[in-house]
Amino acid sequence: MADGLEIAIRGRAELGEGPTWDPATERLIWVDILSSRVHLFDPATGRRTVLPTEQHVGAAKPRAGGGFVVNLRDGVGLYEASGTFRWLRHEPVPGRRGNDAAVAPDGSLWAGTMRYDERQGGGTLERLTGEGEVRRVLPDVTVSNGLGWSPDGSVLYYIDTPTRRVDAFRVTGDGGVADRRTVVDTADLPGFPDGLTVDADGCPWVAFWEGGAVCRFTPEGKRDRIVPVPVSRPTACAFGGPGLADLYITTAATGTDPGTEPLAGSVFVLPGAGRGLPQPAFAG
Repeated sequence: MADGLEIAIRGRAELGEGPTWDPATERLIWVDILSSRVHLFDPATGRRTVLPTEQHVGAAKPRAGGGFVVNLRDGVGLYEASGTFRWLRHEPVPGRRGNDAAVAPDGSLWAGTMRYDERQGGGTLERLTGEGEVRRVLPDVTVSNGLGWSPDGSVLYYIDTPTRRVDAFRVTGDGGVADRRTVVDTADLPGFPDGLTVDADGCPWVAFWEGGAVCRFTPEGKRDRIVPVPVSRPTACAFGGPGLADLYITTAATGTDPGTEPLAGSVFVLPGAGRGLPQPAFAG
């Protein structure tokens, strides 16, 4: 494969998403949304663990006290280290589900939603504290997707996929955002921007659904690196491994032909891709 890309996990995940490196366990956490599964992968041993959920799961992130916070169809829930479950925010909306989510530097969870039919304006972006306090950051989004913060935490990068933009916000002192601006307009690039991560240089890396690549952009919006992926539907990326130097990329098999895309739904890794930022655990 081009650019030194390797297969970390060979599989056929329907909608692999949301890779996150857990430094406490040195494992990669990722989800298969449509199969309702949280996956754990230890690259040092090759051990894989699968945790089923009762609903479609858009994201799973480690908690400070152990276990996971999950962005489910009907809201945000908590799994204890023992495996017991409880809701942190239960808000069922017919036809809507949780999608991508990320933990901010202050330990809050920023959780996005979307309509199954991807109706325009049918989703939201909300901020949840460890105590369960909820703040609606953005109403009327369509497919709430990639989230990531600059190294100093002052800038939030955000993707609402159908806009085909990577936007940036100034993070305010009260936990909100202001001064939205477009950093990258991807309309002239193949595919649609999906998940993202930010490296230690402050550069967002974006996976392009239907674009077969992950691209790095400077904070000024210039594309300075392209990582081709041998499937059409990369979904998200995250740094992990020793020194947070390896870039993991999740992909989706849904809507692809296994005869022409046998690796769709696998997880890929680009060793030594750069240097990522440590990802905080959810404070709840």
